[in-house]
Amino acid sequence: MTARSSAATRRRTSLPHDDVSPLGSRAAGRLLACAALILMTSACSALQLISSTSPSSHYEKTAGVQYAPGDRRRLDLYEPVDLDPGAPTLVFFYGGGWRSGSREKYEFVASALTEAGFRVVIPDYRLYPEVQFPDFMQDAAKAVAWAVARFGLEAAPDNEASVYLVGHSAGAQIAALLAVDGRFLERESVPTSTIAGLIGLSGPYDFLPLKSGYLQDVFPQDQRDASQPIRFVSPSAPPALLIHGEDDDVVEPGNSERFAEALLREGVAVELKQYPGTGHARVAVALAPRLEFLADTLDDIVDFIKGQRRR
Repeated sequence: MTARSSAATRRRTSLPHDDVSPLGSRAAGRLLACAALILMTSACSALQLISSTSPSSHYEKTAGVQYAPGDRRRLDLYEPVDLDPGAPTLVFFYGGGWRSGSREKYEFVASALTEAGFRVVIPDYRLYPEVQFPDFMQDAAKAVAWAVARFGLEAAPDNEASVYLVGHSAGAQIAALLAVDGRFLERESVPTSTIAGLIGLSGPYDFLPLKSGYLQDVFPQDQRDASQPIRFVSPSAPPALLIHGEDDDVVEPGNSERFAEALLREGVAVELKQYPGTGHARVAVALAPRLEFLADTLDDIVDFIKGQRRR
């Protein structure tokens, strides 16, 4: 586990004028206003606007790919125009408390990650109250199986694992549980060895007991222990990058600290990045092109993946 991130000193604290001029001052102002709104409310309409103003000429998008039967079982595929044949594939699971979210609102994530040279898959999955745990996990496993079948070991150079699981908030719980509890992927005939790494942003990995509210219905009593990624850590878990804002008041930062410690005890390589003065949404919003100054999320993801591929 690495030492606490030095993001407080490395991060740009203001947006240079020439970074926003291509958008125009009005568009840039709207973008920054949307960022502020998301940081306060996680507003879906603001996410949509940030996605719509993110650069798109550098990637090709294939929308609405059916990875399993059902309206909520579709994904969007994003590939860099100048795609390296050996580029890794990142499967990104968005957050929303397991009850909200849609893939098109997170195109800004794909814009940033494809610019870095990665192929990106963003799936929808069924949500509460339509389903409870573990049904959305089954959807997520099917989406990963689709990606592995198309871009996994057989398609990777030197037969190296090239699929990374990425998630923010509730999506980080989904990604982490897929990574450490092999049963979900094994049901889809996907060995966990095909997963090159886990990248969790502001994730809940050890969040029992549940407080009162709808989460008690999302996670039925007899399934709650099985929903906790920290309970399934083993030496076979993939390397992990865990990013958390120290000021997160939605998902307690100790989730990432405890999960990192559990991985380390099992000999799993893990990097823990804790961002001072950063809240829950900011970690993900900082992926948006022209909003990278909010946090070091993109740089840390790119560095982590490059580090794995050099091993």
